[in-house]
Amino acid sequence: MKATRLQAALAALVIAGSGVLVTNTAEAAAPTTLQELVPQPVRVQPRPDITYTLTPAARIQVASQDARKPAELLARILRPSTGYPLPITDSVSGEGVVLTGGADLKTGPEGYQLDVTPKQVVIRANSPAGHFNGIATLRQLLPPKAEAKTRQPGPWTVPGASILDHPRYHHRGAMLDVSRHFFTPDQVKRYLDQIAAFKINYFHLHLSDDQGWRLEIKSWPELTRIGGSTEVGGRTGKLFYTQDQYRDIVAFAASRGITVIPEFDMPGHTNAAQASYAELNCDGRKRPLYTGIEVGFSSLCITKDITYRFVEDVVREVSAITPGPYFHIGGDEALSTPDADYVTFMSRVLPIVKKYGKTTVGWHEFIKTTKDTAVVPQFWGTKTTDANVAAAAQRGNKILMSPANRIYLDMKYDKNTKLGLDWAGLVEVRDAYSWNPGAYLDGVTEANVRGVEAPLWTETIRTSADIEYMAFPRLPVAAELGWSPAAVHNWDRFAPRLGAQGPRWKVQGVNFYASTQVPWKK
Repeated sequence: MKATRLQAALAALVIAGSGVLVTNTAEAAAPTTLQELVPQPVRVQPRPDITYTLTPAARIQVASQDARKPAELLARILRPSTGYPLPITDSVSGEGVVLTGGADLKTGPEGYQLDVTPKQVVIRANSPAGHFNGIATLRQLLPPKAEAKTRQPGPWTVPGASILDHPRYHHRGAMLDVSRHFFTPDQVKRYLDQIAAFKINYFHLHLSDDQGWRLEIKSWPELTRIGGSTEVGGRTGKLFYTQDQYRDIVAFAASRGITVIPEFDMPGHTNAAQASYAELNCDGRKRPLYTGIEVGFSSLCITKDITYRFVEDVVREVSAITPGPYFHIGGDEALSTPDADYVTFMSRVLPIVKKYGKTTVGWHEFIKTTKDTAVVPQFWGTKTTDANVAAAAQRGNKILMSPANRIYLDMKYDKNTKLGLDWAGLVEVRDAYSWNPGAYLDGVTEANVRGVEAPLWTETIRTSADIEYMAFPRLPVAAELGWSPAAVHNWDRFAPRLGAQGPRWKVQGVNFYASTQVPWKK
C-alpha cells in the first residue's frame, strides 16, 4: 500500500538545523531502506512516488574519471548477485547508475549527493573518496541479497530519495593487530571488504610486537625468518607478509577507498625484533621468542647507533611501498624504557619518519616528547583527562580518538563473552555508542579531533569468524560516530538502523554478535 501524503510527511520529519531524516515508523508507511542507513546521512529527502529498479540493461556510467575505481567496485559487488553484466561506460545515457562530478560544495572533499529517479541512480561527488562513500550508501539502499556472492532473484529496487551527505571527521579508521595472531592476506582483505561498507577510510595495520614481526624488511631478513615464525599460543610457520603481499593488501584497500597506515611499535613491544638481532639489545644477546600476552618488558637499546640505523631502514623500506601519507610508530607501554631514554629515542625517530615523507602517528604517550603540531597522537586511555594530549590539542595537533573502554573492539561485550579481554571494562554495543568523540577528553574540543579509530587487538582472536564476532556490530558504531553529525546521535533511533544490518551480514556470512540491546531485523 502506498504512503499517503500525510504518511510521507511523517516519514520525513527533520531534526531542526541538522537536515537529517528521522522516521516515525509507528505512524508512517512500512519503512524502506532509507530508514536503515548506517552511518546516518546528513540529509535525506524521501521521494515516495519514485522507485528505481535495476534491470539487465543497466550500465554503470562514468562521467568523471575520479569515479572509475568506485565504479569497478560497484560492478564487482553487484554482478554476482544480480547476474547482470553491468558494463562500465564513459557515456551517460539510458538506465543505470551514473557517477559524475559537480556535487554541491557543501559535500566537501569526501561527501556526495545521491538522487534516485525512475531510470537512474545519480551519484555526484568531487573526488574518488566521495564516489566510494556514495556507493557505500547505494549498497544499503538495495535489498540485502545484493551482497550475495551467488545469483539471486530480483527485483533490485532502490527507494526514491535525494541525499546530501558528508563526514563529521576526516579520519574514520579500523585497526587490526596481526602481530599477536597472524592473519593471511585473504583474511585481511575479507575484513577490508567488510569495513568499506561503512565508509571507513583508514586501515591501521599493527605489523610488529613482542609476539611477531609480520613484514619482510629486505635489509634485515632475520626479522621475519626468526621474528615472524611464531605467535601467541606457540603456532609456528611463515607468519609474515612479503613486501609483494603487503603491496597487494595496500592496493586492495585503495580499490575500496581505504588508506593503509602501517605500524611498527617502538621502543617497547619489540621482543620479536630483539629475538631476531642480538645487536638491538644493550647486552648484545638475542632475546627468546615470546608467545604470551603480557606487555611492558621489552625495549630497544636507546644508546646504540645501530638502533637508529635499524629504525631508519624499516621506515625507508616500508615508506617506499606505502603510498599513504602516514607511518605509525607505536610508542605505548614503553615501561622498560626510562623516561629520559624515551625522549631521546623519539627525538631521533620523529625526524626519520619526516625524512621519508611521512607524517607520524603514534599512541598518545609519544606526544609528550614533541611540539610538532603536524604529528597525530592517538588517544587510547580509559580516563577523560590527559594533560599531554590536551596541551597538544591546544597547540594545534589533531587528536585521533580510540578510548579503550569505548571503542576497543577486543573488549568483551559482557562477562560471558568467550573472546576478548576486559582490562578496560565490558563494552556492550550501547556503551560503544554512548560517548562523544568531540567532548570526551578535557581540553579536547570538536575542532581538535581528527577522527575515530576502532582497534582490534588479537590476544584471543585467531580466525576471521573471531574478528567478525568482536567487530560487528561495534565497528559500524565507530563508523556512525565518525561520520554522522553529533546532533543526531541517539541510541533509540540508532539501534533499529543497526539492527537492519543483520540480514545483510547473514547474506555475507558475517559472524556477528547478536546483542540483545539491538532490535535485529528478521
